[in-house]
Amino acid sequence: MDCWTPRGIAMDAWGMPPGITPSARQERVGIELRKMRDCAGRTTAQAAALFGFSRTKITQIEKAQYPISAERVRMLACDFQESDAAYIEALGAMAEERHRGWWEDFRGSVPVGFLDIAEMEYFSKGSRSYQVSHVPGVMQTEEYGRAIFKDVYPPLSPRLLEARVEHRVQRAAVLMRDGAEPYSALVHEAALRMLFGGRDAARRQLDQLLEYSELPHVTLRVISFSTNGFMGAGQGICYARGPVPRLDTVQLDAVGGPAFLHEQKHLENYRHIIDVMTERSLTESQSRDAIRLIKKEL
Repeated sequence: MDCWTPRGIAMDAWGMPPGITPSARQERVGIELRKMRDCAGRTTAQAAALFGFSRTKITQIEKAQYPISAERVRMLACDFQESDAAYIEALGAMAEERHRGWWEDFRGSVPVGFLDIAEMEYFSKGSRSYQVSHVPGVMQTEEYGRAIFKDVYPPLSPRLLEARVEHRVQRAAVLMRDGAEPYSALVHEAALRMLFGGRDAARRQLDQLLEYSELPHVTLRVISFSTNGFMGAGQGICYARGPVPRLDTVQLDAVGGPAFLHEQKHLENYRHIIDVMTERSLTESQSRDAIRLIKKEL
């Protein structure tokens, strides 16, 4: 990659003004730049010297407290001797995204982690979900989601509860939009037998799963109670593909909110878990039959 310095650009022209609350996706840009710098053995002072400003600015960029342009991403990558051109261009594009997603309408009404999940799903180039106790969020019916949020403690006010339900329902648009990316879901039989909202609501949720399973870009497979072995700690997992493999993301469900993992060892670990459990799951046809049987038994 050729190194160059742009002419006619003020050294303080660094994208958008500071002070914007960063999303998990914006934070990822800073995380990747920090990885590059660490791999190159550069200090913040050395990185800052490239542009002639204080080391504090580099720290702010790496913490997503100050935005950065694609141009500056390329300059830093060159200085850090990063040679993966596709990765650099993808990272630069992420840095300059100015898309205001539908989820921003819910800021202040739902937890920030909910917004980050919706953003991740929107930009993903394909997702793989592994769920043990719940149906995947993007596949949940309104009444199923409402039953889940009614169990939140401390209890939510009616306004906040309905905001979460509406946000959950709108996430399904990622499966229905034109040009939707591939989506695969591994759902344990335990999740399919849970009676969130009562028997009728549970049956309607299973009907919706069957409908989604017929979409050409959706793969739904059931992990039966009779499966020989179980991998994972039981929390929900979503593996989201990035524009290049190095920008893939793993999102884990947790009581305190979603966790996002980016280290290559984590990506490899969760890819392996999903791969193994996919092999141990029922086929797509068998999974539909299992869901229909469970529906009859509820």
